[in-house]
Amino acid sequence: MTQKFGFVAIVGRPNVGKSTLLNHILGFKLSITSRKPQTTRHRVLGIWTEDQVQIAFVDTPGMHTDQPKAMNRMMNQTAEQALSGVDAVVMLTDGRIWNELDERVYQKVKRSTCPTYWVINKVDKLEQKGQLYPHVQSIVADHTFDEVFPVSALKNLNLEPLLSTLRSHMPEGPFLYDEDQITDRSERFLAAEIVREQIMRQLGDEVPYETTVEIESFDHSGER
Repeated sequence: MTQKFGFVAIVGRPNVGKSTLLNHILGFKLSITSRKPQTTRHRVLGIWTEDQVQIAFVDTPGMHTDQPKAMNRMMNQTAEQALSGVDAVVMLTDGRIWNELDERVYQKVKRSTCPTYWVINKVDKLEQKGQLYPHVQSIVADHTFDEVFPVSALKNLNLEPLLSTLRSHMPEGPFLYDEDQITDRSERFLAAEIVREQIMRQLGDEVPYETTVEIESFDHSGER
């Protein structure tokens, strides 16, 4: 069987569950999460390999438009750059919500010439599941997507149909990464991100949002 490889960008406004989706697809906690918007600051590549298909998922910072701070502008630029050179785009939204930020993200996404999939996350939180269908119909009436997938990334619900579709649309080509490789990021980077996640979770109200973590030493011995 011929190998298939492709890049898939995961985009959306802040706090819609992009990193949670990637973590559950990989079965590994790669991207950190918290309730604070734009916890993801850097482009993180998550590599999923199964049988003869390898997909490199690009987890991006939440697109936060009209933010004057340099860090926000940098993260917006990182997210927009992820739309270039990919083989598919996954746009995440939150449940029945489609707000102005979602619309602005869509306006950037629709410029892409590759297949675009609308993934409606957090459907497990909908009080009435019957409300989802009219919401979808109202959006697709004037927005173009190749397919729509209602999912719950946190509960791991309905992710397989999404993965199956992505697998089938990846172009033929050799794997770019080793089959056991999960990311292109270093252990030092991942360690710093885990520390930053706990700072955001435990001390989010006490420390500046722009807090960064720098690893001064890294010990592989496993001894404390």
